[in-house]
Amino acid sequence: MMLYMGRRAREAAAALALASTEAKNAALHTMADQIEAASAKILGANAQDLEAARAKGRDAAFLDRLALKESGVAAMAKGLRDIAALPDPVGQVMAQWARSNGLDISRVRVPIGVIGIIYESRPNVTADAAGLCLKAGNAAILRSGSESFLSAHVIANVLTEAIVAAGLPEASVQLVPTVDRSAVGFMLGGLSGAIDVIVPRGGKDLVGRVQAEARLPVFAHLEGVCHVYVHEGADPDMAKEIVLNAKMRRTGICGAAETLLVDRAAAPAQLAPLVKMLIEAGCEVRGDEATQGTDARVKPASDDDWPKEYLDAIIAVKVVDGMGEALAHIDRYGSHHTDAIVTDDLKAAEEFLDHVDSAIVLHNASTQFADGGEFGMGAEIGIATGRFHARGPVGVEQLTIYKYAVRGQGQTRP
Repeated sequence: MMLYMGRRAREAAAALALASTEAKNAALHTMADQIEAASAKILGANAQDLEAARAKGRDAAFLDRLALKESGVAAMAKGLRDIAALPDPVGQVMAQWARSNGLDISRVRVPIGVIGIIYESRPNVTADAAGLCLKAGNAAILRSGSESFLSAHVIANVLTEAIVAAGLPEASVQLVPTVDRSAVGFMLGGLSGAIDVIVPRGGKDLVGRVQAEARLPVFAHLEGVCHVYVHEGADPDMAKEIVLNAKMRRTGICGAAETLLVDRAAAPAQLAPLVKMLIEAGCEVRGDEATQGTDARVKPASDDDWPKEYLDAIIAVKVVDGMGEALAHIDRYGSHHTDAIVTDDLKAAEEFLDHVDSAIVLHNASTQFADGGEFGMGAEIGIATGRFHARGPVGVEQLTIYKYAVRGQGQTRP
């Protein structure tokens, strides 16, 4: 079955690579319309998924990622329309130059081919991944987790019907019709060369397995150990707003801040108010000795807390001796995902942005902006922290590669 899906996807990818922008955009709009029309059906399937997940004792962070509301269905449809509004990357000339021998050389964007997406609890990934892959001229093979399978199955069927109605190949988007874990193994093997890239979306266990076992390139991040550094030049009110949002807006996402670093020069005025604010917002604070001294409710931080991705209302807080120690801490304990500095000192901000080797670095903004939609990409297929051409939010442009088109007039090489 899996090999058959791979063959169909490869055939669909060949057709999608040549599909016009108009045809792809028409399909995306139809997909959005059909998602909205099927809202009640999607929410009904999601309610069943949630009930089953609660019965299994899944935690609040997992349930938050799994849950869909009417606003979530509307967001999926909006995301598809936003993707349609983006420029088509396929065929874009990235660079062009002429050689002295008369050869004209162009670097042109082309689709990657077939993208395999393995995800766990987020049913909206079904629509986001399908829309992004289609706009970039790629076929997609989707494998959802067992907890989100009913939601993903309904969404995928709706999308496939819309794609066919728009005149594009039915196999442009395929959902693996089983939750058997062996299907993941087949995908990681590449389906005899049918899949070109794997994108995992899920917890550490899933991503770790994909990175360890995949026999093809992987766009992924293992963890989101994100930092907010409150520099000595930070505005106190801005620091409070950014820290609270970065940690507490949604604690279960990869862009949530897990560690707060406070400059020792700023600590006398800022540390205690920040700690008090977090605790009163329902966040457990685990701190170093200086942080514990500000509030009796602060729990001692252990060495295990600094590299920890909590995905919960817990934060580790440390006082650092200036920019140098902050940079060293982030380099040692961070995951190269997303890190932010709060400061009115533009020179310090630029130093931070230049020296922190993360996929996303921010100045005076919440780490929760680590999202392709917030970057104007329409949606994202995930956040990548590797060294491939796709780093940060993986959107339409990142789902293309390039080739060289060389035009001559009969030249031969001496």
